[in-house]
Amino acid sequence: MCTERRYRGRVVTDIEIFQETLVASGLPPVRSGRHDQQEFRAGVVSRDLGPLKMIELVTPEGECFRDARTSRSVDEQWWQIELMVRGRARVEQGRGTADLGPADLVLVDPARPVRFASTASTHVSILVPRDELRLRPGDAARLAGVRIRGDRGPGALVSSLARDMVRSLRGFRPGPAERSAAAVIELILVALQARLDDEARPSSDEALRGRILGCIEARLSHRELAPAMLAAAHHISVRRLHKLFEDQPESVAALIRRRRLERCRADLTQSDRTVTAVAARWGFADPAYFSRLFKATYGYNPTALKSGTRARNVKAPAALPGEDGDRLNTER
Repeated sequence: MCTERRYRGRVVTDIEIFQETLVASGLPPVRSGRHDQQEFRAGVVSRDLGPLKMIELVTPEGECFRDARTSRSVDEQWWQIELMVRGRARVEQGRGTADLGPADLVLVDPARPVRFASTASTHVSILVPRDELRLRPGDAARLAGVRIRGDRGPGALVSSLARDMVRSLRGFRPGPAERSAAAVIELILVALQARLDDEARPSSDEALRGRILGCIEARLSHRELAPAMLAAAHHISVRRLHKLFEDQPESVAALIRRRRLERCRADLTQSDRTVTAVAARWGFADPAYFSRLFKATYGYNPTALKSGTRARNVKAPAALPGEDGDRLNTER
């Protein structure tokens, strides 16, 4: 990143000197991408807390980046947490792009290419040893370059703690410093895990589709079960309902029909009810329509299954006819 602060009692106005100051503070080196050399004013304040390195940067508007030419093997021993205090920034790493506002955080892998762009801003960089902040490779790849909100949950705890730590870290003896660092690292882990849990949580569409599937199973025997009823029950339009299922193997109507037929087939082989009674029990009001649909689906009449003449020798076809829910479907 690129910054504004005091260095050895004076404001840094040279980009190259500033970059040297960053490296001296412990941060991995970066290259300047877009800065006005004449207007550049920057600096660094850094403190150590046990194994942690904490660096406050005050940056003018600009861009900087780290590529293969600036990467060092020593940087592989760290994870970098960037916290915005003032201003806005965009951090791009791997497939992640984090647009950060005040209090937001992002995980950066110092050993990989990264690009920073920011308004005039203040931010805090926390370098954590990898053997202290143990992240699985897959989790690290998912988190790098992903915004962690700093206005709620565990991210807010890390944010509020880190904002003032750089200037208040004085007078720590080794023992308390180590314990305090362990507490900070634990909070960072909790915030990162919460972000992973957010990613793993089903999307709103998935959650709504799950509720609709549960409703279908619970109401299969209701004759009025149909797309229009489901849409009304979940306070959405019929069009929205169909869109929820457009990437699924079956339309809503086809799913209802298949599940009803499966229930009917099971009842016909396991109960003494008549074909008409079984059809009515599972929402088919017209016995003749039910018999045609059953035969088109399974290849034989329900009465044949009921009598047992073909119950042990028939195989169901691999696909149901009319899977789009349009043909052989009178449910609306």
